[in-house]
Parts: sequence; C-alpha cells; structure tokens
Amino acid sequence: MKAAIIGGGVIGGGWAARFLLNGWDVRVFDLDPDAETKLAPVLAQARRALPSMTDVALPDEGRISFHSDLAEVVGDVDWIQESVPERLDIKHKVLAEVQATCPAGAVIGSSTSGFKPSELQEGAARPEQILVCHPFNPVYLMPLVEVVPSPATDPALVEKAESILRSLGHYPLRVRKEIDAHIADRFLEAVWREALWLVKDGVATTEEIDEAIRMGFGIRWAQMGLFDTYRTAGGEAGMRHFMAQFGPALQWPWTKLMDVPEFTDELVDLIAGQSDAQSGHMSIAEMLRARDDNLVGMMRALKANDWGAGAVMNAHEASLRAGTVLGAHVEDFEDVSAPLLTVRRAVPLDWTDYNGHMNEARYLQAFGDATDRFMEMIGCDADYIATGGSYFTAETHIRHVDEVRAGAVIEVRTQVLAGAGKKLHLWHEMVEGDRVLATGEHFLLHVSLETRRPSEPAEAVLVALARVAQAHGALPVPEGAGRSVGQRP
Repeated sequence: MKAAIIGGGVIGGGWAARFLLNGWDVRVFDLDPDAETKLAPVLAQARRALPSMTDVALPDEGRISFHSDLAEVVGDVDWIQESVPERLDIKHKVLAEVQATCPAGAVIGSSTSGFKPSELQEGAARPEQILVCHPFNPVYLMPLVEVVPSPATDPALVEKAESILRSLGHYPLRVRKEIDAHIADRFLEAVWREALWLVKDGVATTEEIDEAIRMGFGIRWAQMGLFDTYRTAGGEAGMRHFMAQFGPALQWPWTKLMDVPEFTDELVDLIAGQSDAQSGHMSIAEMLRARDDNLVGMMRALKANDWGAGAVMNAHEASLRAGTVLGAHVEDFEDVSAPLLTVRRAVPLDWTDYNGHMNEARYLQAFGDATDRFMEMIGCDADYIATGGSYFTAETHIRHVDEVRAGAVIEVRTQVLAGAGKKLHLWHEMVEGDRVLATGEHFLLHVSLETRRPSEPAEAVLVALARVAQAHGALPVPEGAGRSVGQRP
C-alpha cells in the first residue's frame, strides 16, 4: 500500500509516520529542500513512541521518499493526505493538480481543521473523491480522525477511508453534517476563548489554567468524555437528574464564549510571558518527548481496561495478530516440531528503569504472556477457562542473559519440555534478532477453578498439548534448562 503526503509540516509529518510505521510506503511532497531534515525528528519521536502502544509488533516499516514533483508522488497511490496551509486558494490549486494525475479510486483526505468538504470540492474534477480527514496532534499516537464527507462525496469512498484508518489504529469519527471546524475543534475554540479572558482579566495565569485542566476534568474527559462524565455526576438518577440540577446554571453569566477579547500586542505579550515562565525551562523537544511518554502511559492504562482510546488500540492489535502465527492455534500448523513463536512485540517505554533497560518484573511479564499465548494455542483460552479449568504456574526460573532496551523488537519462542496429564513444563527463549536476551523456565499444573486442586485438562487440550510435546521431544534439551539460582556452568 502506498500513501502520498502533501505537505511535510507537523501534521503531514505525523501522517507520514502513522502510515510508515504501519507498513505503508510513503511519498512526501514538499517544496522545502530541507523537508527531509525537518521531518526527521517527528519520525524519530514516532519510532520511539508508537511501537510502545501495542503488545504485538507493528508490521515491518515501509519505505519513505521525498519529492518536489507532485505528479510522481500521487500517480499510483491508495491514499493522498493534503496538509498544506489553511488557505482555500492554495488547497484548491493543490487538489486540482492532485486529481490531474492520481488514480480515481484513491482516497483524497484533507487535514483541514476549518474548511468544509463542499468548500474543498468547489471546481474539482471529481468532487466525490474528496473528503475531510481531520487528525489530532501527534497524528502518530492520537486515535481520533474526524471524517467529514459532503453530499457529493462517494459513500463507498467514505467506507474505504474509514476501513483504512482503522487498519492504522485510528478511530474514524463520522461527522453527520458539514459544519465549520467540525466537532472537536469547536470545543477547543470555546475553551481557548474562555482561557484568554481568564488570563486577560487577571483571574488565572496560563499555568493555573493548565493545572485546572490536567489535574481535574482533563483526566476524566480522557476516559469518559463530556456526557458520560455528567451522567455519572447525576448519581443513580443519571443525566435527567444532572440536567434538572444544573440546567438553570446555563442562564447564568458564567462564560464569554461568544465574546472574544481584543487581540492586542499587550494580550499576546501577557500570554507569551506567562507561558515562558510556566514551561520555558524545557526545550520543545523535551516537552514533546514528555507528551508522548505521558500519552503512551495513559492510553496503555485505558487499553488494559478496553476503554475509550484503549479499546481502539486493542482492536488495532487484534487486526495485527489476525492471520499470523500470533493468532493461530495448534491445529492450524502443519508442523510444530520447532519452538513456537508466542510473543513478538516492541519493549514499551513504561517497561524500562532508570538505566533505560527493561526492568526485572517485565521479563516475567513477557514470559507470562508467552505462557498465556501457548495456553491459547492448545485451547486453554478465555472460553475454556470460563468452563472451570486453567493452568496455574507453580515454579519459575528466569535467566537474564543480555540487556534489553526500550523500543527493541523482542521475540519469545516456546518449547515444551514435558506435557502430559496435569503437568506442563515450558521453556521460553527471548531474543532480539540473533541475540539471546533471557530464558524462562516454567512448571504449571492444570487446576479445577471450582475445587482449586489439580485436575485433568479437557480432552481437546490434552490432544493438542500431546502433539506439541511429542514433536518437541525430539529437540535437544536447551542449555540452561533445569538450572538453579547460582548454579555454576
């Protein structure tokens, strides 16, 4: 799959990174001769952060190239993302040049935050091919993309666009009607206007306003949004009670949302000065790194609860597993004679310690994930566990062989040392390329969840396990198997 990115600024660069790290070949059109140099930090940030979001490795990175000839960029691509300056005359000119060369079936998405798709389509050769796909910064991490068609946009193309966005890990939000600034930016504009008044009138500083957001409702909004937050505020009676209680406040003169402060040099100096005092001790690069680290951590927490943006990540991860070894069961393999791939993932940012190395607890988690995956492969999955049986780990031994750093793509391959009846003896080997990083040896017993005592697995599980155990019985015993702590070679 190929994507053309028209405009290599912050937003265009974010789009390029999202496509590239999801395995697409990317061509960037930008007349700036330094476009590649300017885009390099964005790609570096994305390569560091995006792989940390998922518990399965992203596809192999695509190829990226930079061009000053628009025709050679869009000639045979599947997706074209326009991210040029917010001037309608410039967008019309670029879109006309794009449509003169690009395939008629390619998606043409615009990153515009303000223009309606019908405005973009004015005078277009194929207006049905153009729609708004408005992302949020950083595009390579934030899931939301507002998808805004006009009545002239081809419905089939809208469906195609949304399907592609989901495959990239985005959440496409279909906007029902064309409206200036779409949905999300209208909220941001309202908050921005009110914030300008609060600073101008001396009620709060820029830092105090930011603290009010990030220490309070910003955290709630990140996982629950606006209406669900207010629904819970109404107690068991829900939204009706909340609106009855607080609805009259809408008549109070609390806000100045439709009244904009005069944009004077004095106001700009006041805002800029407070902003410098608030975070001027950090470079922009340091702030962006902290932003990405915080976003990864928050969204991984949501992912653990399959909630909000985390649910989008889980769906993306499931699509990455589908059709691969990491989504298969034993019966899907013709040959199980080699150790089985049970984990392939990047080491996320929050798995590392102060040295930048993967911390000890995460070795156990990686090997625990490998054990869980092997259990799924032999049929001891969530549905089986719900019937009352599972394997419990009785003993574990981990050897730390080499350093593992954040971002490393690790694989774990699993060998059955013994598997019969209630007993399961596994050997895991963690590698990065050809380099062995660690080994884990685990002994498990099958247990009845009702009696909490050892029990025989179901027949289907026994058969699948026996097949792998018999095949792996021909393998040599791994070096280090059966060792005790401190045992000399």
